[in-house]
Amino acid sequence: MAWMVLVVSGVLETVWAAALSRSEGFSKLGPSLVFGVALAFSMAGLAYALREIPVGTGYAVWVGIGAVGTALYGMVALGEPTTALRLLCLVAIVGGVVGLKFVH
Repeated sequence: MAWMVLVVSGVLETVWAAALSRSEGFSKLGPSLVFGVALAFSMAGLAYALREIPVGTGYAVWVGIGAVGTALYGMVALGEPTTALRLLCLVAIVGGVVGLKFVH
């Protein structure tokens, strides 16, 4: 259960990062509210997961999911550059996250 909560929390990190970008410095109410709610749930889920998962592993997995998700969001939704090297780097992050899960 802790691992499922950690994955959902990582996805919520992507949500709050995207909402933060769209809030334009908290000047737009809707994205600012989405940011706050997603951030709170993401942190609460991380805190819950860290009751069973070591902090180094849990935090690295949470950040990895959020970083990859946010980078993919930027490429797909915001038109950020999609290059083979960027994708290779994201695959490396995913590999590290999966590796941490298996050595836990």
